[in-house]
Formats: sequence, C-alpha cells, structure tokens
Amino acid sequence: MELLLADNELRVLGCLIEKELTTPEYYPLSLNSLTNACNQKSNRDPVVSLAEEEVVRALDSLRFKQLVVLSADGGRVSKYRHLLAERFGLMPAELAIICELLVRGPQTLGELRTRGERMHPFGDLTAVEEVLKELSERETPLVAQLPRQPGRKEGRFAQLFSGLPDPVSQDHEPAPESARVRVMEENRRLVKLEEEVVLLRNEVTVLRSLVEEFKQQFE
Repeated sequence: MELLLADNELRVLGCLIEKELTTPEYYPLSLNSLTNACNQKSNRDPVVSLAEEEVVRALDSLRFKQLVVLSADGGRVSKYRHLLAERFGLMPAELAIICELLVRGPQTLGELRTRGERMHPFGDLTAVEEVLKELSERETPLVAQLPRQPGRKEGRFAQLFSGLPDPVSQDHEPAPESARVRVMEENRRLVKLEEEVVLLRNEVTVLRSLVEEFKQQFE
C-alpha cells in the first residue's frame, strides 16, 4: 500500500473508528475526547500517553492524507471524524476488524471475533474469516495474514496501513513486574560486586608476590 501511516496516526484513526461504532452519540470527537481515547488503558496495545500536541500533529497529517476531516456539524468546539469508510468503501463489519488491528496490532481469528463484538456482531469465526478474506483480496489489500510463528497454534492478521510488521517485533514480551525489575537490578549489582572482588583478589596476589620479591633482595 502506497499510503503508510505512523504509529500515532494509526492510533488516532483507530480511535475515531472505534468511537463511531461504540458510542455514536458522542461522535465526531473533540480533541480532548480523542486524546483520552488514544490514551485509554483498555482495548489498547501498546498503552500510550500522547499529549494533545501529538494528537494534533497526527490529525493534521491524516487530514492531508484525506483520511480525517473536521466535522461540519458546527458548534464552538472543533470535532473530527474519519473518512476511511468513504475512501475505501468499507462496511461496518470491515471497519470493526480494521479498527481492532489499528488499536491492538496483529491478532488471531478468535481474538478478532471476541474483541470485535463490541463494535459489530459476528455470528461465528467464519463471518470474521469472510471479512478478512474480502479485505485481503482487494486490488489494494488492507490486511494480510502473517506467517505462523514457532510455538503458536494460529496465524495472525495485520493491517497494512503501516506496512507489514517486523517479524522480530511481533512477539514482544510483556513488561516485567516492578518486583522483578528490582530483583534483576539487585542481581546485576551482585554480579558487579563479585567481579570487583575477583579483581581485588588478583591485585592482592600480585602485591604479595612483589613484596616477597622485594624481601628476597635483602636476604
């Protein structure tokens, strides 16, 4: 796909789609509401903390790419809506799948069905599979199935608005707990101390040898 989006643009676009499908009464979104949606801790991977200025920059870039527009609803506060459905001729089911991939990254068929239900009802896995097939077989594909990775039973699907994800970064490990971080730091300090003790012992051995040599000169 020629149209490649940065991480913040993906998050902004995904959140606009999500709120249109889950809370249409509050859509289009103000800058404040959109920023809160981007920084939401649930249904997000990774969780981010974007400043309003970063959201504005992403919005400006998306507007330039004709994926977002200022709402014509009027009012004293500027509000934004996405143009993805109009731009690519997408149905609600397709929007729901793309949204999930935008805000949570690559996912399996089962994950997409479970998580996408909050935006659009999917009767079964076959329904999700059909949507993914449609999106992947377009003249300009919007999603793709990733190769199944070692240790995984199922392959995952990814959106192509940012290109195919780096295979090395697909299976990032969760951040270690704070207690584990402290233990790891303590272990590093112990290893460093042990190394220093070994060095000191070697230096003492050398000094003893020099003292013995010096004493022998006077015997």
